[in-house]
Amino acid sequence: MISRFLLICFLIFSPFSLFAETTSVDENMRVQVGDLIQVNLPGESSLNRGFQVDKRGRINLPEVGPLYVAGYDEAQLQEAVINALDDVYRDLNSASVFIAEQQILISVQGYVESPGEYTLGKNADIQMAIHAAGGLRSGAQLNNMLLKRKGERIPFNYKAFLDSGDETLLPKLESLDSLFVPASPLVGNVEQQFDANKQANSGDSADSRTAIKVFGEVNSPGSFTYKENTDLVDVLMRAGGVTRYASVEQIRVISNNTPSLFNLKRYLDTGNEKLLPELSAGTTIFVPKQEEEIKAGANVVYIMGEVAHPGAYEGKKGASFMDILANAGGPTRYAESRQIRLIKANGNIVKFDLTAYTEGLNKQSPPAIQAGDAIFIPEKTDMNEKSWLKISPDRAVSVIGEVVRPGRIEWSDEMDLMDLLAHVGGPTLRADTSKIEVVTSGGKLHTFDLDKFILKGAPIQELPVVTAGSIIRIHDLPQDPSDNKSQWVRQSSDASIYVFGQVNAPGRYRFTEDMHFLDILSAADGPTKDADIHNIRITHRDKSYARVSKLNLSLYFETGDEKLLPSVTMGDTIYIPEKDKIWLDNPKEETVRVLGAINKPGRYVFDDNMTILDILAEAGGPSNNAYLEKISVVNMSCCQGQARTFNLIQFSKTANIYQLPVLRAGDTIFIPDRRDSFMEKARVGLEDILRLTTTIVLIGAL
Repeated sequence: MISRFLLICFLIFSPFSLFAETTSVDENMRVQVGDLIQVNLPGESSLNRGFQVDKRGRINLPEVGPLYVAGYDEAQLQEAVINALDDVYRDLNSASVFIAEQQILISVQGYVESPGEYTLGKNADIQMAIHAAGGLRSGAQLNNMLLKRKGERIPFNYKAFLDSGDETLLPKLESLDSLFVPASPLVGNVEQQFDANKQANSGDSADSRTAIKVFGEVNSPGSFTYKENTDLVDVLMRAGGVTRYASVEQIRVISNNTPSLFNLKRYLDTGNEKLLPELSAGTTIFVPKQEEEIKAGANVVYIMGEVAHPGAYEGKKGASFMDILANAGGPTRYAESRQIRLIKANGNIVKFDLTAYTEGLNKQSPPAIQAGDAIFIPEKTDMNEKSWLKISPDRAVSVIGEVVRPGRIEWSDEMDLMDLLAHVGGPTLRADTSKIEVVTSGGKLHTFDLDKFILKGAPIQELPVVTAGSIIRIHDLPQDPSDNKSQWVRQSSDASIYVFGQVNAPGRYRFTEDMHFLDILSAADGPTKDADIHNIRITHRDKSYARVSKLNLSLYFETGDEKLLPSVTMGDTIYIPEKDKIWLDNPKEETVRVLGAINKPGRYVFDDNMTILDILAEAGGPSNNAYLEKISVVNMSCCQGQARTFNLIQFSKTANIYQLPVLRAGDTIFIPDRRDSFMEKARVGLEDILRLTTTIVLIGAL
């Protein structure tokens, strides 16, 4: 009873029931595509929500499937839905069905940010549909939009609506309408970033047949929309006006397939509108460039080449070379001002170095100018120019070898070797700057050490003399000997040092006075894992007598004492032996002998930091038959020898380091075999007696 009472209360006070009661049925409200249909049935989680009407006028109900509802009023809608649910659900007394929200389903296509289908409110307009699609893209054509509805095409001018705000210019939207936004013809056939300013500068016409085309000497040539009562001055103003080089007296106009000439200067002088040509749709206007008058005469001086304004200039009495050059705007940044040529009227050639003259290095005065003379200023030689003919051999220096830009360089006497090296980009990373070779035009060879020159503070007096026709050669350093051993021949032996033995990259390496032992060892990639760094040998070859140094590199790494490192120089040899070398190489005073029941008996190098345990471990440890309780250690001193017994088993139980015997270089360690001990022989003898007695007893029994 209580459950039934609660159910009744739930149905009475349910918000769905309240909503259904407060919602009146409007007979004029009809279901259309896009509407949201609310179905309420308490207790059913799959219902109690809105269902949108699809393009076919149906809603898709759980457990029922598609149900056609388009065109129904609310009474018909409720009846149709209740009848469909009656086949699935038993108690539908509390069910309610109504139109929750009237919507329209719109398709937005074309030049918008996000084309697609959108559900909008019933009263949505064109502007709301464009906003739902993300807005218009840059380059959309606003004055020629199209609305498609059931085969009908409704064009409208969205630009006119934006200009006036008149909503009557826009068509009303209905469900299943399709809005199409075209692209402007100025966008082109290839998708790219649309620059409205750039397109506007090229004209504003979208129809090439009726557009007025303006080109030539105007600031903004392009195609412009034809408007009635437009005259030629209006079109020129829309094209940005004419340039300073325009021939305004010879403007050509083609209108109605008839060409004509128009004198803009005459029109501006008289103001007579009858002089303006009649323009029609498709007119072509061309503004030509003004042709300069050819100047010639007895007082004309010509200036050619790399000046700002080359041409022919009227020479006046008293005009000098500098006056003519300044009148032409002076040399450009590309001018070769060292090789100026004055071609006289009689055919003689006069050379003039303007750069040296302006710097006070040339005592030659500017040449005198007469009528008919021609001044030629050549172009500066391009560094990327492959042709060497632009520089004559008598004023060139050849730079070869390891520089950034080797080649033939124009030489000037104000330059020195450092200027030349800087001009070619300097030496490369592989350049041998300690032996730069300079061959003068006279055939003399000079060797120059750039490294020492810089360290001395770059004294100018120590630079070798370079003149036009000289050759500069910079050698390259040898490559890694492990990569290309043939490169060794490029390096002289007096600049080399040799590294042999257990290093990762043995070979011949370049050495300078600023380097030391660790530099060469690092260049050889360091010792290998098998290297015996305790016994490195260095052979010094710079002496008149033989001398060999010994180095314990391990001791250097432990102490950091730089005095342990030997002084090496060019021509020396460094040898790093292998760890497991022949034992005779070590004198007996530096080794400890390990004999007896050991896995690897022999002689081992010993130092004061080692114990008997280190020696036994290096010898591979005792064998299986070792008698560890009676290990003998024989110490050899300068005066007498002594022997001591060591019990390894007892030490392993106590780990008392004071029980370890003292070892010195030259001592002998003997590990006896258990089979040779007295107890072992007694045990074996006893076993033999028992075995013999047992045999006699068995024979007697038989």
